Amino acid sequence: MNNNDLAEAIATDAGLTKADARKVVDAVFDAIADAAAKGEEISLNGFGKFKVKDTPEREGRNPATGEAMTIKAARKLSFTPAKGIKDKLNG
Repeated sequence: MNNNDLAEAIATDAGLTKADARKVVDAVFDAIADAAAKGEEISLNGFGKFKVKDTPEREGRNPATGEAMTIKAARKLSFTPAKGIKDKLNG
């Protein structure tokens, strides 16, 4: 499923036009991205939590040459599904 598919499903379920549903989908993802960029935790009841995690700088290897290299520190976004989603996934 991509953004257009999601917008179409929302439009059907909520009785919106596809254009209005697409605006809603874009607004939701923008709000999640903005909150994550600020380092905030995003909790969506019944769906799950998005958390920003800091990964430290570390040593790695270039897979082509085997040469040691430094991998820069980074911020990553992780997702933990809610119990209801886990139950749907696992039957």
